[in-house]
This record gives sequence, structure tokens and C-alpha cells, in this order.
Amino acid sequence: MKTYSGLLSGKHFVAVVITALVLLAGTVFAAEPQRSLFGRKAMVEDPVTEIKTRINGTQTILEINFTKGKEHNHPLMAVWLEDLDSNYIQTLYVAQSIAEGVFRHGDASTGRWMPGPIRRPAALPYWGHQRGIKAPDGYYLPTREDPMPDAITGPTPKGSFLLHTGAPEETPPQFRVMFEINQSWNWNEYWTNNKFPGDEHYMTSSQPAIVYEAVIDLDRPKEEYTMKPIGHSHWSGKTGELFTDLSTITTALEIAETIKVVLKENP
Repeated sequence: MKTYSGLLSGKHFVAVVITALVLLAGTVFAAEPQRSLFGRKAMVEDPVTEIKTRINGTQTILEINFTKGKEHNHPLMAVWLEDLDSNYIQTLYVAQSIAEGVFRHGDASTGRWMPGPIRRPAALPYWGHQRGIKAPDGYYLPTREDPMPDAITGPTPKGSFLLHTGAPEETPPQFRVMFEINQSWNWNEYWTNNKFPGDEHYMTSSQPAIVYEAVIDLDRPKEEYTMKPIGHSHWSGKTGELFTDLSTITTALEIAETIKVVLKENP
């Protein structure tokens, strides 16, 4: 009589092992069809949010194509235009909470988070100072009493988005599209939560806001412009200074994967 080990010797043993692996793989896929053979979830692309802002007397149609990066987690952002001498022209889009001075989780006085006014001068300080409107409390931010127009604001997109907007008629042929982005709790080894003890505004900013730029020349137009990071803002928003040294910035540069500007024909 042949033993059990004898029955599974040689090529018969190999065949049985291969068959068992195939059956096991089939069971894994049947039980969890959303996973690969290695157990990783299949990647599902988030839909791209489309935003439209209205600029009176639009001369040039612009599309801002923002692709989120791997560190994206509900950042605040603003998009605006400047001339080549860094003079502010027009805001194209700003996150609703900044534009209205009211945050969704701004008031916990009732024991639960409710919308309420909060001042976040460290969120987008370069945009705020370039805009140049100082509120009664000394911050360069809109207030609940004096908000930004609804036509240029909206809820913060949850992921990638496409902004349809335009440059106003007074925009010169050469101008800059500016983009500032900031994400709370985004610490690193340099920008730690105890770097500036007692600075409550820094604590809401973590790594400072990152400023991006694309220079547009309508006399020599290109189909597409990739925005480049040119510096970071003041960590607590005390000034409108732009710090061009990005050597201490890490994950804040991965909130966005790409930001591109596309020129469109004005119908």
C-alpha cells in the first residue's frame, strides 16, 4: 500500500499545491472583490468638483485646474490676480469660511460645535495683506459684518477641483495668477506645535501657507501654465511678508499635486 506522502510526491505534490493556491486566491477575491491579491483596496478616483465664480467685465477666461496631493485634508485656499509689480487686482476665489468670517466648527458654547465667527489670520495671510483691507480688529480678513461677495466664494472643495473664472477688463496683458493654500495640524520636524509657545494663531496654521504663482503673457499666450511654489507666508499672519526659503517645508508642498492655469477663448 502506498503511503499518503507517497501519493503527494514529485510532480503530483507540485500540482496539488498549485491547485490549492488557485482555489485560495479565488476564495479571497470572492470574499473581498474590492481588494487585490496583496490585500490593498482598489483605488477609486474622487470626482472633480467644478466651481464657477463671476467677475464683472471679464476680459480673459481662466480655468484653474487643481489636482489634490497625497497630503490633502480640507485645506483653505484663495486665488487672485496681481500685476507684475505685485499690485493686487482681483480675487477670483476664496474659501467660504474665510470670505464670511464664519467657520462651520466655530462655536462650542452650547456643548456641541456650531457655525460661528473665528479669526484665522494665519490661514491665508499673503492674500489678505495683498488685498489690503484691514478689519476693525486689525486683521487683514473679511468679517461676518463685511464679507466677500458670494460671486467669488464657495465651500472648500473636498478634493480636486476645476475653477471656471476670468480676469477683469482692467487686467494688463501681463499678469500673475496667485494661489495660497494652508492646512491645519500639518506639523513637521521644524514646524512643531511648541515652536512658538503662546501663539494661538500659529497653532491653527502648523506649516505656513504656501504661495504659488503663474505668470501669464497674453501677447505670447500658452495653452497651459503650471503654477510653481514661490514661498510661504508668515506662520501666524502678523505680516504680509513672503518667505522664499522653502527648505523647512515638507508635507505642505504635497497638499496639491499640480495646479494649472488654462486660458480659454472669450465667447
